[in-house]
Amino acid sequence: MSTSISIEPPASGQKAAAAHFRLWFLAAVLHVLEQLTRNLGSLDEVLEQFPFLRDYLEEVPAETGAAGWLAAIREWEAQTAAHLPIRALRDALGLDDRAVTLFFAIGLIEEDPRFGFVIECAQPVSPQQHRPTLGLLTSWWREAANVRESIRLLLDNGLVQVINADAPRLQWVFQSPPAVWDAVRGEMPPMPAPWLTFTPRSELPSLEDLILSPDLRRAASAIPALIDAGEVKALIVRGPQHNGRRSIVRAIAAARDRGVLELRGPVKLDSDRWPLVGALATLANAIPVIVLDLGLGETCEIPALPRFRGPVAVVMGRHGAVSGGAVDGAVTLLVEMPGPEERRALWHASLPAQNGQAGALAAHFRMTSGNIRGAARLGRSYALLDGRHHITTNDVRIAGRSMHREMETLATLLPTSGGWENLGAPRETIEELQTLASRCRNREELRHHVGMTLGSQLNCGVRALFAGPSGTGKTMAAKLLASTLEMDLYRLDLASVVNKYIGETEKSLHQLFSRAEELDVVLLIDEGDALLTNRTAVSTSNDRYANLETNFLLQRLESFEGVLIVTTNAANRIDSAFQRRMDVIVEFRMPDPHERWAIWQLHLPVDHMVAYDWLQDVALRCEISGGQIRNAVLHASQLALDERRAVATVDAARAVEREYRKSGAVCPLPPRG
Repeated sequence: MSTSISIEPPASGQKAAAAHFRLWFLAAVLHVLEQLTRNLGSLDEVLEQFPFLRDYLEEVPAETGAAGWLAAIREWEAQTAAHLPIRALRDALGLDDRAVTLFFAIGLIEEDPRFGFVIECAQPVSPQQHRPTLGLLTSWWREAANVRESIRLLLDNGLVQVINADAPRLQWVFQSPPAVWDAVRGEMPPMPAPWLTFTPRSELPSLEDLILSPDLRRAASAIPALIDAGEVKALIVRGPQHNGRRSIVRAIAAARDRGVLELRGPVKLDSDRWPLVGALATLANAIPVIVLDLGLGETCEIPALPRFRGPVAVVMGRHGAVSGGAVDGAVTLLVEMPGPEERRALWHASLPAQNGQAGALAAHFRMTSGNIRGAARLGRSYALLDGRHHITTNDVRIAGRSMHREMETLATLLPTSGGWENLGAPRETIEELQTLASRCRNREELRHHVGMTLGSQLNCGVRALFAGPSGTGKTMAAKLLASTLEMDLYRLDLASVVNKYIGETEKSLHQLFSRAEELDVVLLIDEGDALLTNRTAVSTSNDRYANLETNFLLQRLESFEGVLIVTTNAANRIDSAFQRRMDVIVEFRMPDPHERWAIWQLHLPVDHMVAYDWLQDVALRCEISGGQIRNAVLHASQLALDERRAVATVDAARAVEREYRKSGAVCPLPPRG
């Protein structure tokens, strides 16, 4: 017989894949027809019982048997240079024609439900079953040796699955996963599974389109050639989230004329899903990309993909580790936070109509590349809501809050306003706070203005400890610092972070610190001695895990690249190792008479009627904190508001007496007449 096939190999990849699929589907149909003919006695009897099969015979040259059709397929493949999913899978797994035909026989009902009746009539051990069983498949290929070995090969590589594994083996029912069947057809969907996303080559960026530092661009550009040469078989890309890590992997895949198959965790890589990833990546001509978010001390095992021919990429943060056969000898690219020049280019590209403002925004916000693009897009929307066409720094701040609402589940956004003149604190405290503000503004440039040894030890993080008695203005100072820097202030919510389950507290803290770094906000840990407590001798399991939490915080604070403020009124309870890691320690003490006078003036309303002599006397004799003065003014204002009049001396006196009663002390003021 002639082995020529009338269908010309299409030029385009998708049409070629569809035509190739049809040829193999017809091969399975021809094999089934031969088996049915043997069982029923003649082809005419088969067509009489299953008349729809005539439609398939019309696509095949007359008197062409299954063996001749397979030989013709091989000739057709030799004329096609495009990516053929079936051919790629067959070559990668070492499948023979029998295994491929078996696979298509299992999937006949996926393409044409009428085959369900054929299979039901042919089942030797499982009547009323519309899908093929192991018993039926072994009867259809009884002349071939090791049919079960071919089926096991399909099972091990995720191409087929058993839907009734508890049944006797001969009654096992097989089906092809929908994602595999679609990929074999050359029609890989954008989300082949809830935990998988696929991006074709046509939708991937090129390396030239990305805004990268010169060193990173040079390293990324060299990777495709190293992959082609077999020098690189795995790639690890580290860095903060939303910082272009996945874009770099996608651009490298595009340079190798491949798509991207992305796994987003948590996914058990040792489950049945992992072999399926290798099969789908081969079928779709894609690079598998595993996206991880590991904390300090966490390790993820990534086993080798069975029989997968191609590189594997891992996208992860700065912390954690990966191991396993899939990443043996992996090359690592570190994607740092974009520097001033890269940020300027990103703002310039994101806001082409505001080129003059790109430099100012780049200097003000130390954001990741993805957050810059998102903030520019949302910032324009907020500006338009306000009737403006140019965005401001405030628009960008509001946009940053909108992009990561999950941070508000772990921390609370605090309102900030005012300057240092609103803080009634000693001159030396104000000077330390101003020094801290300067350190925060220059945190990127500082390491370039010191010696090489010291500069290599510094990162862009600023860690400050505010220590002093309760009510001395520590939280107020944090708010004024954020206001001065024009940054958002988030206060850690201990109730949402501390967890009784081992390791969960560390995970929540790691997530919070990471988001604070990416969004460039000020993070406040109020009453930090609750978390930064002294390590103790291990006498119980509770002591051991408490020390583990402390050790985790020590490491995470040291690597933190944002602005962190810790307040405490019990500095002696904080582990000395934490204090050594603080860049600035600001001492807050109880105010002296002059400072108490200034605090009264800051808090009292402009139109108050409190006597000058009384204020002098209370500032001199009443040794109370700024927080107590604030509470006293609030209570006095409430008393005056009830009678719709200005705050008077009697209101202030009653409020001061109330503060002393609350603390259990005796008020030094003379009794009111």
